[in-house]
Amino acid sequence: QVTLVETGGGSVQAGDSLRLSCVVSGYTDSVAAVAWFRQVPGKAREFVSGVSENGGYTDYADFVKGRFIISRNNAKYTVYLQMDSLKPEDAAVYYCAGYARNYTSRSEQDYRTWGQGTQVTVSS
Repeated sequence: QVTLVETGGGSVQAGDSLRLSCVVSGYTDSVAAVAWFRQVPGKAREFVSGVSENGGYTDYADFVKGRFIISRNNAKYTVYLQMDSLKPEDAAVYYCAGYARNYTSRSEQDYRTWGQGTQVTVSS
């Protein structure tokens, strides 16, 4: 069994920053690449960012390029999402998800392990 737990969400104003963390525990060998998705009530999850197993490859959705940075510290079994210049449209529940392959995917279907989500609220 492997579990992912997200923390770091909160309520901020537009232009502020947050850093989300995703801690992987249990059978950590089953998780290689990790991605962040977000979801607004009534809408499907959307891909935000992904990172390869060793952190050497990163991928970003167009709407976060230049504002968000994904990174990981495998010694701590933790993946981070640094979010700067937050906008009201960034408000959502953010989830981290584990992928068994080395390189990240943008497809929600590839991710079998999901965290519980952390709420991000951004006011204008």
